[in-house]
Amino acid sequence: MGDIDLEQQEPFPVDRDGKPFRSGADQLDGDRKLGCCEKFQLSVSKWMLPEDARSKYLERANCCPPPIFIILISIAELAVFIYYAVWKPQKQWVTLDEGIWNSPLTYKPESREEAWRFFSYMFVHAGVEHIVGNLVMQLVLGIPLELVHKGFEVGMVYLAGVLAGSLCSSIFDPLSALVGASGGVYALIGGYFMNAVVNFREMIPLLGVFRILAIVIFVGIDFGFAFYRRFVNDEAGLKVSFVAHFGGILAGMTIGYVFFSAYNKKLLKDPRFWLCIVGYIVFVLVAVIFNIWLTPAT
Repeated sequence: MGDIDLEQQEPFPVDRDGKPFRSGADQLDGDRKLGCCEKFQLSVSKWMLPEDARSKYLERANCCPPPIFIILISIAELAVFIYYAVWKPQKQWVTLDEGIWNSPLTYKPESREEAWRFFSYMFVHAGVEHIVGNLVMQLVLGIPLELVHKGFEVGMVYLAGVLAGSLCSSIFDPLSALVGASGGVYALIGGYFMNAVVNFREMIPLLGVFRILAIVIFVGIDFGFAFYRRFVNDEAGLKVSFVAHFGGILAGMTIGYVFFSAYNKKLLKDPRFWLCIVGYIVFVLVAVIFNIWLTPAT
């Protein structure tokens, strides 16, 4: 064996911090153009994460598992809407009629002992603009969130918003029925909104202004329809509560913010996580007590 001249060897493939360099095929520089998948993942990282977390996300970025939760829940909601629209022929689909009000999925105050309704109301929608608005927003926002944070976190935030929405409605608007996935959608919005505000400078200020304005505009339009359904429209003699929007967005701005701001961190070691969990449990217990003994609903 001859002597090895170390000066003639290739440099060790690590940087000064001991991290391996990307190979030439993996470098995202001017030597080659980014592929469609890489461009998409880069855009997702800019929209969803502060700057200090993007590099870690891009190292791990893949579609395994795919954003299955938000896609499946959207398909289920659309399927239920189509079923009730076709099950009883409608003169128009802008506002559905008795089909949804008599559904075993709809939350109605007189049927609150059927506990599944506190969740199942998310599958039933009051009309075309209701289902379209919710589906568009949860897909546009939910798919990127699930690519970054995966299905468990997004699913927990979404369902926490659904339950918070129905419980808030049962307390603050106890005589009104409730349909729609707005509680879950607003939980995603609330979590993302808080993350964008808190990390405003790190999430590209220009994009930060745009995303905050987009959220405000959507929320304003959606609240307009919700107020109309509650105070103006009187289909089938039932009023549709809008309080679920507030419950969902509060769940998102607390639990959602903790989940979405803790990328690549251990939630169980984050005191904010336990504070939100304890607060949420206390809220649920208070709402249960109210619905059993204090509600004015018969």
